[in-house]
Amino acid sequence: MAKLKVTLVKSIIGSSKSQRDTVKSLGLKKINSCSEHDDTPQIRGMVRKIEHLVKVEETE
Repeated sequence: MAKLKVTLVKSIIGSSKSQRDTVKSLGLKKINSCSEHDDTPQIRGMVRKIEHLVKVEETE
Protein backbone atom coordinates (compact mmCIF):
# COMPACT_ATOMS: atom_id res chain seq x y z
CA MET A 1 0.00 0.00 0.00
CA ALA A 2 1.21 3.49 -0.78
CA LYS A 3 2.25 5.80 2.02
CA LEU A 4 1.95 9.54 2.48
CA LYS A 5 4.72 11.53 4.13
CA VAL A 6 3.17 14.63 5.69
CA THR A 7 5.40 17.53 6.81
CA LEU A 8 4.20 20.60 8.71
CA VAL A 9 5.67 23.65 6.95
CA LYS A 10 3.64 26.54 8.39
CA SER A 11 2.68 27.47 11.92
CA ILE A 12 -0.77 26.61 13.26
CA ILE A 13 -1.00 29.97 15.03
CA GLY A 14 -4.12 31.73 13.81
CA SER A 15 -5.73 28.59 12.40
CA SER A 16 -9.09 27.31 13.58
CA LYS A 17 -9.50 24.80 16.41
CA SER A 18 -10.53 22.03 14.04
CA GLN A 19 -7.44 22.59 11.88
CA ARG A 20 -5.19 22.48 14.96
CA ASP A 21 -6.87 19.25 16.06
CA THR A 22 -6.33 17.77 12.61
CA VAL A 23 -2.62 18.64 12.69
CA LYS A 24 -2.34 17.05 16.12
CA SER A 25 -4.21 13.90 15.05
CA LEU A 26 -1.79 13.45 12.14
CA GLY A 27 1.03 13.35 14.68
CA LEU A 28 2.58 16.71 13.79
CA LYS A 29 3.85 18.95 16.57
CA LYS A 30 6.45 21.45 15.43
CA ILE A 31 7.30 23.02 12.10
CA ASN A 32 9.26 20.55 9.91
CA SER A 33 7.97 17.55 11.87
CA CYS A 34 7.04 14.60 9.63
CA SER A 35 4.76 11.61 9.90
CA GLU A 36 3.95 8.72 7.57
CA HIS A 37 0.47 7.35 7.08
CA ASP A 38 -1.19 4.83 4.80
CA ASP A 39 -2.84 6.40 1.78
CA THR A 40 -6.51 6.09 2.79
CA PRO A 41 -9.49 8.32 2.04
CA GLN A 42 -9.63 9.36 5.71
CA ILE A 43 -6.02 10.57 5.73
CA ARG A 44 -6.48 12.28 2.35
CA GLY A 45 -9.46 14.18 3.78
CA MET A 46 -7.47 15.29 6.81
CA VAL A 47 -4.60 16.46 4.59
CA ARG A 48 -6.98 18.33 2.32
CA LYS A 49 -8.40 20.21 5.31
CA ILE A 50 -4.95 21.57 6.21
CA GLU A 51 -3.28 21.54 2.78
CA HIS A 52 -2.14 25.16 3.20
CA LEU A 53 -0.11 24.16 6.28
CA VAL A 54 1.54 20.94 5.11
CA LYS A 55 3.64 19.41 2.34
CA VAL A 56 2.68 15.93 1.17
CA GLU A 57 4.90 13.40 -0.61
CA GLU A 58 3.79 9.99 -1.87
CA THR A 59 6.15 7.13 -1.02
CA GLU A 60 5.98 3.41 -1.50
